[in-house]
Amino acid sequence: MTTSRDLDIVLFGATGFTGGLVAGYLAEHAPDGLRWGLAGRSLSRLETVRDGLGSVDVELIQADVYDASSLAALAARARVVITTVGPYLEFGEPLVKACAEAGTDYVDLTGEPEFVDTMFVKYDAIARANGARIVHACGFDSIPHDLGAYYTVRELAAGGEITGPMTMKGVVRSNATFSGGTFHSALGQMSRPREMAAASRERRALEERPKGRTSRPAKPRIGRDSELGYWLLPLPTIDPFIVARSGRALEAYGPAFTYSHFAGTKTLRYAVGGAVGVGGLALAMQVSPLRAKLGERVKQGTGPSERRREKSWFTVDFVAETGGRKIHTKVSGGDPGYTETSKMLAESALCLAFDTLPETSGSVTTAVAMGDALLARLQAAGIRFEVVDAS
Repeated sequence: MTTSRDLDIVLFGATGFTGGLVAGYLAEHAPDGLRWGLAGRSLSRLETVRDGLGSVDVELIQADVYDASSLAALAARARVVITTVGPYLEFGEPLVKACAEAGTDYVDLTGEPEFVDTMFVKYDAIARANGARIVHACGFDSIPHDLGAYYTVRELAAGGEITGPMTMKGVVRSNATFSGGTFHSALGQMSRPREMAAASRERRALEERPKGRTSRPAKPRIGRDSELGYWLLPLPTIDPFIVARSGRALEAYGPAFTYSHFAGTKTLRYAVGGAVGVGGLALAMQVSPLRAKLGERVKQGTGPSERRREKSWFTVDFVAETGGRKIHTKVSGGDPGYTETSKMLAESALCLAFDTLPETSGSVTTAVAMGDALLARLQAAGIRFEVVDAS
Protein backbone atom coordinates (compact mmCIF):
# COMPACT_ATOMS: atom_id res chain seq x y z
CA MET A 1 0.00 0.00 0.00
CA THR A 2 1.29 3.45 -0.89
CA THR A 3 1.55 6.12 1.80
CA SER A 4 1.73 9.12 -0.59
CA ARG A 5 -1.91 10.13 -0.07
CA ASP A 6 -3.36 13.32 1.37
CA LEU A 7 -6.01 11.48 3.45
CA ASP A 8 -5.39 8.62 5.87
CA ILE A 9 -8.99 7.37 6.01
CA VAL A 10 -12.15 8.07 4.03
CA LEU A 11 -15.52 6.84 5.29
CA PHE A 12 -17.95 6.16 2.44
CA GLY A 13 -21.60 6.00 3.52
CA ALA A 14 -21.36 8.34 6.49
CA THR A 15 -24.99 9.46 6.16
CA GLY A 16 -26.38 5.97 6.84
CA PHE A 17 -27.22 4.57 10.27
CA THR A 18 -24.04 2.54 10.81
CA GLY A 19 -21.92 5.03 8.88
CA GLY A 20 -22.97 7.75 11.31
CA LEU A 21 -21.88 5.59 14.25
CA VAL A 22 -18.49 4.96 12.62
CA ALA A 23 -18.04 8.69 11.98
CA GLY A 24 -18.86 9.42 15.63
CA TYR A 25 -16.38 6.82 16.84
CA LEU A 26 -13.60 8.19 14.63
CA ALA A 27 -14.30 11.75 15.76
CA GLU A 28 -14.01 10.72 19.39
CA HIS A 29 -11.14 8.24 19.22
CA ALA A 30 -9.00 9.17 16.23
CA PRO A 31 -5.34 10.00 16.92
CA ASP A 32 -4.15 13.59 16.74
CA GLY A 33 -3.41 14.67 13.22
CA LEU A 34 -5.66 12.10 11.54
CA ARG A 35 -6.40 13.25 8.00
CA TRP A 36 -9.82 11.93 7.18
CA GLY A 37 -12.91 12.53 5.12
CA LEU A 38 -16.58 11.67 4.85
CA ALA A 39 -17.85 10.60 1.44
CA GLY A 40 -21.32 10.15 -0.02
CA ARG A 41 -23.76 11.30 -2.68
CA SER A 42 -25.13 14.38 -0.91
CA LEU A 43 -22.83 17.10 0.35
CA SER A 44 -25.68 18.68 2.32
CA ARG A 45 -26.32 15.44 4.20
CA LEU A 46 -22.59 15.03 4.80
CA GLU A 47 -22.51 18.55 6.23
CA THR A 48 -25.26 17.54 8.67
CA VAL A 49 -23.19 14.55 9.80
CA ARG A 50 -20.08 16.71 10.16
CA ASP A 51 -21.97 19.33 12.17
CA GLY A 52 -23.09 16.62 14.56
CA LEU A 53 -19.50 15.57 15.23
CA GLY A 54 -18.54 18.85 16.89
CA SER A 55 -15.41 20.80 16.07
CA VAL A 56 -13.52 18.18 14.06
CA ASP A 57 -11.38 18.76 10.99
CA VAL A 58 -12.88 16.45 8.39
CA GLU A 59 -13.13 16.86 4.62
CA LEU A 60 -16.36 16.21 2.70
CA ILE A 61 -16.15 14.31 -0.60
CA GLN A 62 -18.96 13.80 -3.10
CA ALA A 63 -18.91 10.25 -4.49
CA ASP A 64 -21.49 7.85 -5.89
CA VAL A 65 -21.42 4.09 -6.56
CA TYR A 66 -22.85 4.85 -10.02
CA ASP A 67 -20.02 7.26 -10.84
CA ALA A 68 -16.84 5.25 -11.32
CA SER A 69 -14.67 8.36 -11.77
CA SER A 70 -15.75 9.73 -8.38
CA LEU A 71 -14.79 6.45 -6.67
CA ALA A 72 -11.46 6.31 -8.50
CA ALA A 73 -10.68 9.86 -7.34
CA LEU A 74 -11.67 8.98 -3.77
CA ALA A 75 -9.50 5.83 -3.73
CA ALA A 76 -6.54 7.71 -5.20
CA ARG A 77 -6.53 10.16 -2.26
CA ALA A 78 -6.95 7.71 0.64
CA ARG A 79 -4.67 5.25 2.37
CA VAL A 80 -7.68 3.32 3.69
CA VAL A 81 -11.33 3.43 2.62
CA ILE A 82 -14.16 2.32 4.92
CA THR A 83 -17.52 1.57 3.34
CA THR A 84 -20.85 0.97 5.07
CA VAL A 85 -22.88 1.16 1.85
CA GLY A 86 -24.87 -2.04 1.47
CA PRO A 87 -26.34 -4.39 0.54
CA TYR A 88 -22.85 -4.95 -0.82
CA LEU A 89 -23.94 -7.35 -3.53
CA GLU A 90 -25.96 -4.48 -5.00
CA PHE A 91 -23.70 -1.50 -4.26
CA GLY A 92 -20.28 -2.77 -3.21
CA GLU A 93 -18.32 -3.81 -6.31
CA PRO A 94 -17.43 -0.39 -7.79
CA LEU A 95 -15.55 0.68 -4.66
CA VAL A 96 -13.71 -2.64 -4.32
CA LYS A 97 -12.61 -2.24 -7.95
CA ALA A 98 -11.47 1.35 -7.38
CA CYS A 99 -9.45 0.44 -4.29
CA ALA A 100 -7.87 -2.65 -5.85
CA GLU A 101 -6.78 -0.65 -8.90
CA ALA A 102 -5.47 2.28 -6.81
CA GLY A 103 -3.57 0.12 -4.31
CA THR A 104 -5.77 1.44 -1.50
CA ASP A 105 -6.65 -0.60 1.58
CA TYR A 106 -10.37 -1.35 1.89
CA VAL A 107 -12.58 -2.44 4.82
CA ASP A 108 -16.31 -3.16 4.99
CA LEU A 109 -18.78 -4.87 7.30
CA THR A 110 -20.42 -7.24 4.83
CA GLY A 111 -21.72 -10.64 5.87
CA GLU A 112 -22.67 -11.58 2.29
CA PRO A 113 -20.75 -14.70 1.14
CA GLU A 114 -21.60 -14.29 -2.55
CA PHE A 115 -20.24 -10.74 -2.60
CA VAL A 116 -17.02 -11.71 -0.81
CA ASP A 117 -16.39 -14.67 -3.12
CA THR A 118 -17.18 -12.71 -6.27
CA MET A 119 -14.86 -9.87 -5.24
CA PHE A 120 -12.08 -12.42 -4.67
CA VAL A 121 -12.55 -13.86 -8.14
CA LYS A 122 -12.59 -10.46 -9.84
CA TYR A 123 -10.13 -8.36 -7.85
CA ASP A 124 -7.81 -10.43 -5.64
CA ALA A 125 -5.07 -10.63 -8.28
CA ILE A 126 -5.40 -6.93 -9.10
CA ALA A 127 -5.21 -5.97 -5.42
CA ARG A 128 -2.14 -8.15 -4.87
CA ALA A 129 -0.41 -6.64 -7.86
CA ASN A 130 -1.06 -3.12 -6.55
CA GLY A 131 -0.42 -3.81 -2.85
CA ALA A 132 -4.00 -3.25 -1.68
CA ARG A 133 -5.43 -5.15 1.27
CA ILE A 134 -9.11 -5.96 0.71
CA VAL A 135 -10.52 -6.87 4.13
CA HIS A 136 -14.19 -7.81 4.21
CA ALA A 137 -16.32 -8.59 7.27
CA CYS A 138 -14.79 -6.10 9.70
CA GLY A 139 -17.88 -5.84 11.93
CA PHE A 140 -19.70 -8.38 14.07
CA ASP A 141 -19.42 -10.44 10.92
CA SER A 142 -16.73 -11.61 11.43
CA ILE A 143 -14.23 -10.01 13.82
CA PRO A 144 -15.33 -11.59 17.14
CA HIS A 145 -15.28 -15.00 15.47
CA ASP A 146 -12.15 -14.61 13.33
CA LEU A 147 -10.06 -12.85 15.98
CA GLY A 148 -11.65 -14.98 18.72
CA ALA A 149 -10.46 -18.12 16.95
CA TYR A 150 -7.06 -16.48 16.37
CA TYR A 151 -6.81 -15.58 20.06
CA THR A 152 -7.81 -19.13 21.07
CA VAL A 153 -5.15 -20.65 18.81
CA ARG A 154 -2.56 -18.21 20.17
CA GLU A 155 -3.35 -19.08 23.79
CA LEU A 156 -3.44 -22.81 23.08
CA ALA A 157 -0.12 -22.65 21.20
CA ALA A 158 1.46 -20.91 24.20
CA GLY A 159 1.44 -24.34 25.87
CA GLY A 160 3.19 -25.98 22.94
CA GLU A 161 3.16 -25.98 19.15
CA ILE A 162 0.00 -27.40 17.55
CA THR A 163 1.26 -30.40 15.59
CA GLY A 164 -1.88 -32.53 15.23
CA PRO A 165 -5.52 -32.09 14.21
CA MET A 166 -7.47 -29.39 16.06
CA THR A 167 -11.21 -28.96 16.38
CA MET A 168 -12.82 -25.71 17.50
CA LYS A 169 -16.38 -24.57 18.03
CA GLY A 170 -17.66 -21.03 18.43
CA VAL A 171 -20.96 -20.45 20.24
CA VAL A 172 -22.67 -17.05 19.87
CA ARG A 173 -25.22 -15.57 22.27
CA SER A 174 -26.78 -12.09 22.18
CA ASN A 175 -29.92 -10.14 23.04
CA ALA A 176 -29.44 -7.53 20.30
CA THR A 177 -31.70 -6.36 17.48
CA PHE A 178 -30.72 -5.59 13.87
CA SER A 179 -30.92 -2.66 11.45
CA GLY A 180 -32.75 -2.33 8.16
CA GLY A 181 -29.51 -2.65 6.20
CA THR A 182 -28.59 -5.93 7.86
CA PHE A 183 -32.09 -7.30 7.27
CA HIS A 184 -32.07 -6.40 3.57
CA SER A 185 -28.61 -7.94 3.09
CA ALA A 186 -29.87 -11.18 4.68
CA LEU A 187 -32.97 -11.19 2.47
CA GLY A 188 -30.82 -10.75 -0.61
CA GLN A 189 -28.52 -13.64 0.23
CA MET A 190 -31.34 -16.02 1.16
CA SER A 191 -32.99 -15.33 -2.21
CA ARG A 192 -29.86 -16.39 -4.15
CA PRO A 193 -28.76 -19.89 -3.01
CA ARG A 194 -27.73 -21.02 -6.50
CA GLU A 195 -25.74 -17.88 -7.22
CA MET A 196 -24.08 -18.09 -3.81
CA ALA A 197 -23.03 -21.71 -4.43
CA ALA A 198 -21.73 -20.86 -7.90
CA ALA A 199 -19.62 -17.98 -6.55
CA SER A 200 -18.17 -20.28 -3.89
CA ARG A 201 -17.21 -22.90 -6.50
CA GLU A 202 -15.59 -20.27 -8.71
CA ARG A 203 -13.54 -19.00 -5.79
CA ARG A 204 -12.41 -22.49 -4.76
CA ALA A 205 -11.20 -23.13 -8.31
CA LEU A 206 -8.86 -20.12 -8.07
CA GLU A 207 -7.89 -20.08 -4.41
CA GLU A 208 -4.54 -21.57 -3.44
CA ARG A 209 -4.54 -24.31 -0.82
CA PRO A 210 -1.67 -24.77 1.66
CA LYS A 211 0.44 -27.83 0.92
CA GLY A 212 0.19 -30.54 3.56
CA ARG A 213 -2.40 -28.66 5.64
CA THR A 214 -6.19 -28.40 5.77
CA SER A 215 -8.57 -25.89 7.31
CA ARG A 216 -12.30 -26.15 6.83
CA PRO A 217 -15.69 -25.30 8.32
CA ALA A 218 -17.57 -28.29 9.69
CA LYS A 219 -21.20 -29.24 8.98
CA PRO A 220 -22.59 -29.13 12.53
CA ARG A 221 -25.98 -30.31 13.79
CA ILE A 222 -28.34 -29.28 16.57
CA GLY A 223 -27.25 -30.82 19.86
CA ARG A 224 -26.76 -30.27 23.55
CA ASP A 225 -23.36 -29.09 24.83
CA SER A 226 -23.06 -30.28 28.41
CA GLU A 227 -19.86 -28.31 29.04
CA LEU A 228 -21.28 -24.92 28.04
CA GLY A 229 -24.81 -25.79 29.11
CA TYR A 230 -26.45 -24.70 25.83
CA TRP A 231 -28.38 -26.24 23.00
CA LEU A 232 -26.39 -25.51 19.84
CA LEU A 233 -28.06 -24.29 16.64
CA PRO A 234 -25.80 -24.23 13.54
CA LEU A 235 -25.52 -20.69 12.16
CA PRO A 236 -25.59 -20.36 8.34
CA THR A 237 -23.40 -17.23 8.29
CA ILE A 238 -20.18 -16.19 6.61
CA ASP A 239 -18.21 -16.52 9.87
CA PRO A 240 -17.06 -20.17 9.65
CA PHE A 241 -15.74 -19.58 6.13
CA ILE A 242 -13.77 -16.53 7.27
CA VAL A 243 -12.30 -18.47 10.23
CA ALA A 244 -11.36 -21.39 7.95
CA ARG A 245 -9.60 -19.00 5.53
CA SER A 246 -7.51 -17.65 8.38
CA GLY A 247 -6.69 -21.23 9.34
CA ARG A 248 -5.50 -21.98 5.82
CA ALA A 249 -3.28 -18.90 5.71
CA LEU A 250 -1.71 -19.19 9.19
CA GLU A 251 0.42 -22.21 10.03
CA ALA A 252 -0.15 -21.71 13.76
CA TYR A 253 -3.60 -23.32 13.34
CA GLY A 254 -1.85 -26.64 12.79
CA PRO A 255 -1.95 -29.25 10.05
CA ALA A 256 -5.70 -30.03 10.20
CA PHE A 257 -8.07 -27.37 11.57
CA THR A 258 -11.87 -27.74 11.71
CA TYR A 259 -14.25 -25.03 12.91
CA SER A 260 -17.96 -25.32 13.84
CA HIS A 261 -20.19 -22.27 14.33
CA PHE A 262 -23.34 -22.17 16.47
CA ALA A 263 -25.89 -20.03 18.24
CA GLY A 264 -26.33 -21.09 21.86
CA THR A 265 -29.78 -21.33 23.46
CA LYS A 266 -30.78 -22.42 26.95
CA THR A 267 -33.62 -24.71 25.87
CA LEU A 268 -34.30 -27.17 23.07
CA ARG A 269 -37.53 -25.32 22.26
CA TYR A 270 -35.63 -22.17 21.28
CA ALA A 271 -33.07 -24.14 19.27
CA VAL A 272 -35.75 -25.98 17.26
CA GLY A 273 -37.79 -22.79 16.88
CA GLY A 274 -34.74 -20.96 15.57
CA ALA A 275 -33.99 -23.70 13.04
CA VAL A 276 -37.60 -23.73 11.82
CA GLY A 277 -37.66 -19.92 11.63
CA VAL A 278 -34.46 -19.68 9.59
CA GLY A 279 -35.57 -22.47 7.29
CA GLY A 280 -38.98 -20.90 6.78
CA LEU A 281 -37.49 -17.49 6.02
CA ALA A 282 -35.08 -19.03 3.49
CA LEU A 283 -38.01 -20.70 1.70
CA ALA A 284 -40.05 -17.50 1.75
CA MET A 285 -37.19 -15.63 0.09
CA GLN A 286 -37.61 -17.78 -3.04
CA VAL A 287 -41.06 -16.21 -3.58
CA SER A 288 -40.77 -12.66 -4.96
CA PRO A 289 -44.00 -11.23 -3.46
CA LEU A 290 -43.14 -12.54 0.01
CA ARG A 291 -39.59 -11.20 -0.28
CA ALA A 292 -40.88 -7.76 -1.29
CA LYS A 293 -43.43 -7.74 1.53
CA LEU A 294 -40.82 -8.57 4.15
CA GLY A 295 -38.49 -5.92 2.74
CA GLU A 296 -41.17 -3.29 3.10
CA ARG A 297 -41.61 -4.05 6.81
CA VAL A 298 -38.05 -3.06 7.75
CA LYS A 299 -36.70 0.09 6.08
CA GLN A 300 -33.05 0.49 5.17
CA GLY A 301 -31.13 3.22 6.98
CA THR A 302 -32.84 2.42 10.28
CA GLY A 303 -31.57 0.78 13.44
CA PRO A 304 -32.15 0.30 17.16
CA SER A 305 -32.26 3.32 19.46
CA GLU A 306 -29.32 4.33 21.62
CA ARG A 307 -31.24 3.23 24.71
CA ARG A 308 -31.83 -0.21 23.20
CA ARG A 309 -28.19 -0.52 22.14
CA GLU A 310 -27.03 0.33 25.66
CA LYS A 311 -28.87 -2.74 26.95
CA SER A 312 -27.55 -5.10 24.29
CA TRP A 313 -24.65 -7.54 24.68
CA PHE A 314 -22.96 -10.46 23.00
CA THR A 315 -20.70 -13.35 23.95
CA VAL A 316 -18.86 -15.89 21.81
CA ASP A 317 -17.47 -18.97 23.59
CA PHE A 318 -14.69 -20.92 21.88
CA VAL A 319 -13.69 -24.44 22.83
CA ALA A 320 -10.66 -25.95 21.07
CA GLU A 321 -9.00 -29.34 21.47
CA THR A 322 -5.78 -30.83 20.12
CA GLY A 323 -3.39 -33.56 21.23
CA GLY A 324 -4.99 -34.04 24.64
CA ARG A 325 -5.02 -30.30 25.34
CA LYS A 326 -8.19 -28.24 25.63
CA ILE A 327 -8.97 -24.55 26.05
CA HIS A 328 -12.14 -22.50 26.57
CA THR A 329 -11.98 -18.79 25.72
CA LYS A 330 -14.60 -16.06 25.43
CA VAL A 331 -15.08 -12.83 23.49
CA SER A 332 -17.69 -10.43 24.86
CA GLY A 333 -18.92 -6.89 24.47
CA GLY A 334 -21.90 -4.57 24.18
CA ASP A 335 -24.37 -4.13 21.33
CA PRO A 336 -22.84 -6.28 18.59
CA GLY A 337 -24.48 -5.07 15.40
CA TYR A 338 -23.97 -1.33 15.75
CA THR A 339 -22.07 0.03 18.78
CA GLU A 340 -19.39 -2.67 18.68
CA THR A 341 -19.49 -3.05 14.90
CA SER A 342 -18.75 0.65 14.40
CA LYS A 343 -15.87 0.31 16.86
CA MET A 344 -14.48 -2.77 15.09
CA LEU A 345 -14.74 -1.19 11.64
CA ALA A 346 -13.11 2.08 12.70
CA GLU A 347 -10.31 0.34 14.61
CA SER A 348 -9.66 -1.93 11.61
CA ALA A 349 -9.14 1.12 9.40
CA LEU A 350 -6.91 2.82 11.98
CA CYS A 351 -4.94 -0.41 12.35
CA LEU A 352 -4.31 -0.65 8.59
CA ALA A 353 -3.39 3.02 8.40
CA PHE A 354 -0.99 3.29 11.32
CA ASP A 355 0.14 -0.03 12.81
CA THR A 356 3.11 -2.21 11.92
CA LEU A 357 1.53 -5.26 10.28
CA PRO A 358 2.47 -8.42 8.37
CA GLU A 359 3.26 -7.99 4.68
CA THR A 360 -0.01 -8.96 3.00
CA SER A 361 -2.09 -7.90 0.02
CA GLY A 362 -5.13 -9.05 -1.90
CA SER A 363 -8.25 -10.42 -0.26
CA VAL A 364 -7.27 -11.19 3.34
CA THR A 365 -9.06 -11.80 6.64
CA THR A 366 -8.73 -9.62 9.73
CA ALA A 367 -6.65 -12.30 11.50
CA VAL A 368 -4.24 -12.55 8.58
CA ALA A 369 -4.00 -8.83 7.80
CA MET A 370 -3.95 -7.42 11.34
CA GLY A 371 -3.78 -10.22 13.93
CA ASP A 372 -2.16 -9.15 17.20
CA ALA A 373 -2.29 -5.43 16.39
CA LEU A 374 -6.08 -5.36 15.91
CA LEU A 375 -6.57 -7.67 18.88
CA ALA A 376 -4.71 -5.19 21.09
CA ARG A 377 -6.73 -2.28 19.70
CA LEU A 378 -10.05 -3.97 20.39
CA GLN A 379 -9.03 -4.98 23.89
CA ALA A 380 -8.04 -1.38 24.60
CA ALA A 381 -11.42 -0.29 23.19
CA GLY A 382 -13.33 -2.45 25.67
CA ILE A 383 -14.02 -5.72 23.84
CA ARG A 384 -12.95 -8.57 26.12
CA PHE A 385 -10.88 -11.56 25.02
CA GLU A 386 -10.28 -13.95 27.93
CA VAL A 387 -9.29 -17.50 28.79
CA VAL A 388 -12.07 -19.16 30.76
CA ASP A 389 -10.36 -22.51 31.28
CA ALA A 390 -7.28 -24.31 29.97
CA SER A 391 -6.34 -27.93 30.58
